[in-house]
Amino acid sequence: MRAVIQTKSLLSLGQAEQPQVQAGQLLIQVYAAGINRADLAQAAGRYPPPAGDSPILGLEAAGVVSAVGEGVDDFALGDQVFGLVGGGAYAEYCLLETSLAMKIPAGLSFTDAASLPEAWMTAWFNLVKIGGLKAGQRVLIHAGASGVGAAGIQLAKHLGAWVATTAGGALKGEFCRQLGADLVVDYQRDDFAVIVKEAGGVDLILDGVGGDYLAKNQACLNMDGQIVLIGLLRGMSAEANLGLLLMKRQRITGSTLRAQPLTIKAELAAALREKLLPLIAIGDLKITIDCVFDWEKVAEAHQYITESRNLGKVVLGIING
Repeated sequence: MRAVIQTKSLLSLGQAEQPQVQAGQLLIQVYAAGINRADLAQAAGRYPPPAGDSPILGLEAAGVVSAVGEGVDDFALGDQVFGLVGGGAYAEYCLLETSLAMKIPAGLSFTDAASLPEAWMTAWFNLVKIGGLKAGQRVLIHAGASGVGAAGIQLAKHLGAWVATTAGGALKGEFCRQLGADLVVDYQRDDFAVIVKEAGGVDLILDGVGGDYLAKNQACLNMDGQIVLIGLLRGMSAEANLGLLLMKRQRITGSTLRAQPLTIKAELAAALREKLLPLIAIGDLKITIDCVFDWEKVAEAHQYITESRNLGKVVLGIING
């Protein structure tokens, strides 16, 4: 099969062995694949796939069932499906565990579907399961114009929270406001910690930035507040204010989705399938796709995200349809 092959730092189309379906799995012909920062980190050698997962890039796939593994009763050949994969979505075929697979609702394209799993499952995992976000609480979501950020803003508002977010520049700021953010801080111009603290602080912070954001995050957390760290765009090292940590009973939790056991991923897929997908299908929650790159231009697509030019998700088109 054709697949995106990495040679040193270069990404290009090449040949790879087609995966063989196992019990409890689907082999899908991939029509579209979502792009994530995790893919960029893997390509840079900083985020290797877990043991047993495909070394081919790509964590979100949408396509058509091409083969069904033993013991699978809920899916059939030809079904249009999507879901989170451990790797391998940047290819003509990839494997999808049935516990993570979802049928594409009427009215959604393969491109739409491929943009959903990582962003919405990450948002649900960290805001709801780890963060325990409830109606009336206050949340700060960094990188609000990213795929996870856009999902997080909408999910938090749907749950009844007050939402602040950071975004770079007026265009991204307006994008976040359109998604429902109550307060948008342009981090290129203003100190978010000062503005968020003056607005009343927050109870929960979803941080995909890391680095020197830690101290500022601590400064605008309310009593018993929590930081959930999901990314390291500004680096792996930071200086914490241990005094604030103690006196305000703050919690800092690190979180990644890819290495979670299948049982946890299946729980998140069920939340997407049962709680969020019906709202997405009727438009109450918005699909936010910035653009679609043909997979022959995968290197350009990665550069586009590296430069933070996207508003929402970027998707690779594998097959037109």
